[in-house]
Amino acid sequence: MTDTSDTRPDDTEALAPRRSRLHRLMRYIPLIAPVLLWAVPCWVLLFSGQHWPLPVTLAGTALFALGLVGMPLAMTRGHGRRQQDGAAIIGDTLLGAGWVLFTWSVLLGVLLRLALTLTGVGEGQDRARVVTWAVLGTTAVLLAWGYAEARRVPRVRRLDVQLPRLGAGLDGTRVVLITDTHYGPLDRARWSARVCETVNTLEADLVCHTGDIADGTAERRRAQAVPLGTVRAGRARVYVTGNHEYYSEAQGWVDLMDELGWEPLRNRHLLLERGGDTLVVAGVDDVTAESSGLAGHGAHLAGALNGADPGLPVLLLAHQPKFIDRAVAGGVDLQLSGHTHGGQIWPFHHLVRIDQPALAGLSHHGPRTLLYTSRGTGFWGPPFRVFAPSEITLLVLRSPHPPTTT
Repeated sequence: MTDTSDTRPDDTEALAPRRSRLHRLMRYIPLIAPVLLWAVPCWVLLFSGQHWPLPVTLAGTALFALGLVGMPLAMTRGHGRRQQDGAAIIGDTLLGAGWVLFTWSVLLGVLLRLALTLTGVGEGQDRARVVTWAVLGTTAVLLAWGYAEARRVPRVRRLDVQLPRLGAGLDGTRVVLITDTHYGPLDRARWSARVCETVNTLEADLVCHTGDIADGTAERRRAQAVPLGTVRAGRARVYVTGNHEYYSEAQGWVDLMDELGWEPLRNRHLLLERGGDTLVVAGVDDVTAESSGLAGHGAHLAGALNGADPGLPVLLLAHQPKFIDRAVAGGVDLQLSGHTHGGQIWPFHHLVRIDQPALAGLSHHGPRTLLYTSRGTGFWGPPFRVFAPSEITLLVLRSPHPPTTT
């Protein structure tokens, strides 16, 4: 048998410098990212063999320079202490447009140019200009489509979810999930009302909101959130906090949702009974609550399930999918989450998957726990959704022992 106790400290010491270097690098990302976001498209579209007339080159360079300077400036004024909604709209829009332009400058700048070269189409300058127009055309189409997708009332996604421990009396229970509405600088009061009208057509027994109601305080975004008070549910309307509540006076949002008739499930549960069977509906604060400094806020599953019969099935609301590890350990049957937005603007989903165990849809974890991750009902920041459509979700809970007919 080999004694590894002597090698572990050396391994830890060897890893420490690497982690330190990584942490130092991470501090520079906010400075590096905007430069890459605008410099790469500038090079691909203007300086990679196109030989544009000088006025075109100068005008194009000026536009990219304006984006490079204007985007962080507008976002700082919009999302910093000033909280200027007009600046936030400009900064967020530039961020989304820059991301799409960067993505397709890289993809088409490499793949299309390679394809044209291999097929012998055109000369160097002609190929470079074809790439430029292809990138600009693709970006324009995706931004127009993405804007329409972000501002539309989400489509309803319907699915049956079988829970092995669900009693026959609860078979067919209709659960509607909305999440990540992100009311913000763009006034979406009318959109909010239409979302609530759509929810009301689904005849839900239980309506859930799993957080990130808005970007801004409850007082500031109240007009956009008020339509949530019109939502109807046969049994209950329940809500848990998301991480964005903790950027904007979370207790104010808890109080407003309570005022609007929603049940804030802050590390507690309620019982949904039907046909002689019972479902535990529990909720926890977002995991960021633990470091928010707000008294009484924190994600505590044990508290949420305190007093519940361990033999009953549990439906848990937790804003972030990564809470699933705790849910599995706690014997939860189904966790409902949001947070990911499905990536919102492709291919950002690759970065989301680094932090979260699921991106969208239904997934299995542990011996019996299911996780449903919504792509979200609204959008955060950039008013675009590209290859990541929003959704209102209708989950019909199914028992393996449907009620017998007499």
